Amino acid sequence: MAASIRLCASAGKCLLRRSLLERNNLKIFTPGAHRLLATQAAQQVALNVPETKVTTLENGLRVASEDSGLSTCTVGLWIDAGSRYENERNNGTAHFLEHMAFKGTRKRSQLDLELEIENMGAHLNAYTSREQTVYYAKAFSKDLPRAVEILADIIQNSTLGEAEIERERGVILREMQEVETNLQEVVFDYLHATAYQSTALGRTILGPTENIKTINRGDLVEYITSHYKGPRIVLAAAGGVAHNELIDLAKYHFGKLLGRYDNGAPPACPFTGSEIRVRDDKMPLAHIAVAVEAVGWSHPDTIPLMVANTLIGNWDRSFGGGVNLSSKLAQMACQGNLCHSFQSFNTCYTDTGLWGLYMVCEPATIKDMMHFTQKEWMSLCTSVSEGEVARAKNLLKTNMLLHLDGSTPICEDIGRQMLCYSRRIPFHELETRIDAIDATTIKDVCAKYIFNKAPAIAAVGPIEQLPDYNQIHSGMVWMRN
Repeated sequence: MAASIRLCASAGKCLLRRSLLERNNLKIFTPGAHRLLATQAAQQVALNVPETKVTTLENGLRVASEDSGLSTCTVGLWIDAGSRYENERNNGTAHFLEHMAFKGTRKRSQLDLELEIENMGAHLNAYTSREQTVYYAKAFSKDLPRAVEILADIIQNSTLGEAEIERERGVILREMQEVETNLQEVVFDYLHATAYQSTALGRTILGPTENIKTINRGDLVEYITSHYKGPRIVLAAAGGVAHNELIDLAKYHFGKLLGRYDNGAPPACPFTGSEIRVRDDKMPLAHIAVAVEAVGWSHPDTIPLMVANTLIGNWDRSFGGGVNLSSKLAQMACQGNLCHSFQSFNTCYTDTGLWGLYMVCEPATIKDMMHFTQKEWMSLCTSVSEGEVARAKNLLKTNMLLHLDGSTPICEDIGRQMLCYSRRIPFHELETRIDAIDATTIKDVCAKYIFNKAPAIAAVGPIEQLPDYNQIHSGMVWMRN
């Protein structure tokens, strides 16, 4: 969930991107002189990729940046603290705190903060996930010192005034009502609730209504003092950023953050194969998510599962393509009018994950859509071809590069990877790991996580035709003709 104030100057393009055609063409050279030429070309590509520099301060706070020489930059704080670090009593505190970030500090009133950001032509934003809280600013490169100082002021000196807390309480309650109308959000919250029953990952990011009505200043201060510690924070930046300058700014503004903390590891959240069904025949369409337990960010099987996720793909009725679509499930959905849309997903956390599919169907097509989904899942375990895997690998690499378009997504990639892996993985390393995957790898990994596994299911709407849980479970093994 996110909160933001003001809009920013337009973002520049990052110099990180290189043509995928240029990189893939290196593979068609023959041995000998051509191999040498390919090696030289690869080295030239590597030289043109800005380095991600990382420095750790004495208190454990990490500073990571990529300087691409732009006139704009994005700088932010990625904090290893989200709703997973809450309990039943204070669930919703991390998101509430995010809302309070822009409501004034001991140095700036809310109006002063908004005027300063707007006069800089900058953009200030924040969001909360289950495992991370993020505050970031996009500004002109010359304003980097001011942007860092504002971020430091926000997380260390927010006044958390009682009047502002009461005002934001109403804002969050209205936001919760809005989220309830977003059926995809609702279904994924239900999916987490059933997959991670009675655990921190099973709770929502916004928290229950009764908590929002009772969270007070003491809860917010306790959350900050417990989790906003040096080793759990990354100051990340991308665009026109000098790393040495960023280090000096970090030492000056964050040097007093405590370097010790207790219970840094997130609480264990075991997966349970189970379901939640909310039948409402007045709704026109059924919204269904089905998932198996996957793996955390740093697990070796993450990359193969990402390729498998790309093989299943996504589809919407607004797409063209028909039989020419790369995803077999998309071909069947298009030709058979099986659904309005579907989206494969691979959601990773520190030590677990959800791999599955979200679909929006008319009541009469639910059973067929579920059958063909499971049929494609079983084909990943038994009969996927090298050609299909090669196409999915290229599409995955393309999507990764296209995502890194501008300083903000690059900064986000740096911050997230530093929290997940304690380093920024270079794209050429990711590319090599993706290229190493073949059809046998996909079949082995999918058999490990999909075949004969009890799934988690969340369904909302006119779902009378959704097969019962045992039948869906049996579909993780058996395929009818």
